[in-house]
Amino acid sequence: MYLPTLAELDAAAAAVYAAMPATPQFSWPLLNEALGAQAWIKHENHTPTGSFKARGGVVYLKALMEREPGLGGVIAATRGNHGQALAFAARRHGIRATLVVPHGNSVEKNAAMRGLGAQLIEHGDDFQAAREHANMLAARDGLHMVSSFHPDLVAGVASGWLELLRAQPDLETLFVPIGQGSGICGAIVARQALGLRTRIIGVVSKHAPAYQLSFRAKASVSADVSTVIADGLACRVPDAQSLDMIFEFADDVVSVTDDDVARAMRLYYRSTHNLAEGAGAAGLAAAMRLKDDERVRGRRIGLPLSGANVDADLFRRVLQGD
Repeated sequence: MYLPTLAELDAAAAAVYAAMPATPQFSWPLLNEALGAQAWIKHENHTPTGSFKARGGVVYLKALMEREPGLGGVIAATRGNHGQALAFAARRHGIRATLVVPHGNSVEKNAAMRGLGAQLIEHGDDFQAAREHANMLAARDGLHMVSSFHPDLVAGVASGWLELLRAQPDLETLFVPIGQGSGICGAIVARQALGLRTRIIGVVSKHAPAYQLSFRAKASVSADVSTVIADGLACRVPDAQSLDMIFEFADDVVSVTDDDVARAMRLYYRSTHNLAEGAGAAGLAAAMRLKDDERVRGRRIGLPLSGANVDADLFRRVLQGD
């Protein structure tokens, strides 16, 4: 399996920094006290779209426009953050972005995508149905289909992990949420390029366990999705490319419940005053669940606050403990 070199990742990072600054990493005393560990939070909630995926969108669209300068538009399926990233990047290049979301998707993520100039189409009851419809529209209308996983997306996402691991090279474990795999694969390629031994643990929703089941079986396993809070983890069918990398390089994949995620969202808010969406808090949720595990207790760990795009009404209910 080919992995990008450090020089290639730094070139992708340069493209990212042409569109946005690096994000900070902080270690928060109250959060450390709650975990019994020293945790460094990578604040991807501070990108222009409020999510780590902004990085991948910028790198993907730059490379795409260099290959196809006359391209008329792109299309993708999304639950929100991937779509915002593509809309943000497409607007920078002056091309059209069409985004397909499932019915019942986050109202505020939908508004954000429209605000970035994207055409939004609602179709199907889950991400997989939206993805199949987007593929059909791409073929029918001659649009470039952007999948949720691609080497250019991974290279862009890796820039955030390079920032964290260069700032804190002695981190022992990273807990990384898995949606379609660009986040954890970005962590993997950054770690490998830097030559570090940092343990990488993927985190899925117990109510969307496809990647954990696949990791255990070392084969692709589909699974039903019922998560209410962690929509960014709502994967029914894993991506084959990301699975190959996860099988070879991830150390473990653990699961968290919606209640775990809600507790982590509350802890982020109360100990750091940062807003976290469900998927964005999943890494912390895993560390909280495993706080007595040797991989957490007394260790130096890295946690991505990977997104902050949560609807106000849902976050109100989370804070109230509903």
